[in-house]
Amino acid sequence: MSTVVADATVPPMTMATAADEQQQQQLKKGIAEFYDESSGMWENIWGEHMHHGFYDTDAVVELSDHRAAQIRMIEQSLLFASVPDDPVKKPKTIVDVGCGIGGSSRYLARKYGAECHGITLSPVQAERAQALAATQGLADKVSFQVADALNQPFPDGKFDLVWSMESGEHMPDKLKFVSELARVAAPGATIIIVTWCHRDLLPTEKSLRPEEEKILNKICSGFFLPAWCSTADYVKLLESISLQDIKAEDWSGNVAPFWPAVIKTALSWKGITSLLRSGWKTIRGAMVMPSMIEGFKKDVIKFSIITCKKPE
Repeated sequence: MSTVVADATVPPMTMATAADEQQQQQLKKGIAEFYDESSGMWENIWGEHMHHGFYDTDAVVELSDHRAAQIRMIEQSLLFASVPDDPVKKPKTIVDVGCGIGGSSRYLARKYGAECHGITLSPVQAERAQALAATQGLADKVSFQVADALNQPFPDGKFDLVWSMESGEHMPDKLKFVSELARVAAPGATIIIVTWCHRDLLPTEKSLRPEEEKILNKICSGFFLPAWCSTADYVKLLESISLQDIKAEDWSGNVAPFWPAVIKTALSWKGITSLLRSGWKTIRGAMVMPSMIEGFKKDVIKFSIITCKKPE
């Protein structure tokens, strides 16, 4: 039996970083393939907005309400962040980080008359987003490309509004994620992060309980997610890079009808046939949907909005 000895000239941190980089590349590949497979099915059933809807708490919701609720999610996010819509102060350049098939990008471009750039890891999403923009007469206003949110292909200070709608949960390095959002933001720009978090820890806790971790781990395996963080963690990260006017709110109650509706549509004949055509990654994601409902019911999952401004 031979013993392999690590090269003493290579610092341990370098080896760990290389392993982390390999893990991140595998995660990115999984995310891209998951959305390559599943985006067409989602659009077919739910339309162009690949995010939660915003509902009145305890409201009775009809299936026809869901697409309107997705638009309301966008509007409520803009309202919470106090994004101006007057002709002088409204955003003129926007980045949509984790753009899906471009629903938010096109909506924001129309609303503000703004130039909007969307990035996604999925080539299928980027191509479909561009095709929809052309169909909707927005090809001159919006553009989409395959790019990494942790290494955005934009110069410093380019955008008046930095928008991340349910993409933060896919980011393996949350500090690098928010740092990139801040880097591409213009002085005085608004940054909006709407994302899945785990509950804030109590002062006496160092981690979530094992049964809570078990729920989150199931979801991670189905949706290609790295480790979760809390809303408080995001706030601390934003504070650490000197962003201003930081505020956060828990919207878990406002998205409660969403996952039961997703499961209901997945179990319809149209949903089942679409799932089977989509592929194994999509099916595996569908299998962990009940864990999302369980996580919300047990208050381990929080649906959070966190907003801030870049100093002028």
